[in-house]
Amino acid sequence: MPTMSTVYDPRRVEWRRITDPACTDYRIDFEYSLLGYDLAAGRLDMLLRYGSGCHCRRHRHVAATATLVLEGEQCLHEMLPDGTTRSVHRRQGDYALAPGDAHPHDEWGGPDGGTVLLSMTSPSGILFEYFDTRMANPWTVSIAEYVESWNSGAAYGAPPVRAGG
Repeated sequence: MPTMSTVYDPRRVEWRRITDPACTDYRIDFEYSLLGYDLAAGRLDMLLRYGSGCHCRRHRHVAATATLVLEGEQCLHEMLPDGTTRSVHRRQGDYALAPGDAHPHDEWGGPDGGTVLLSMTSPSGILFEYFDTRMANPWTVSIAEYVESWNSGAAYGAPPVRAGG
């Protein structure tokens, strides 16, 4: 089981930044750090860090996910099947355990940002399904793709290039 970091120290882990200036609905700007993974067991652990007012892409967790807020806050708007939304607000020290196949959601840090630990398990190997700003054109990212991008120095989860644009 490869381990990238054996301690939690935001000054010592390697952070990779994701931005998407094409998204004008909200500011996609966050950092992540791979802590460790086990491809055979379908497990990946990572840190996710948001600055004030910064979001990650709209997505849903395909993997079962344990979340622990290490610093600041984590805010979510879950998009429910009936068209309504549910707000979730977690503060430092809050823990949540969600089964796989979660609702799509927007996610961001609180007024002072936030850092969360995500521990994910997926028998299929698929971690996330992402959506464009219209909640269309979904694409997935697997543990293997995540690890491959990390090892190559690239950012994970980029939207696929579609024919015609």
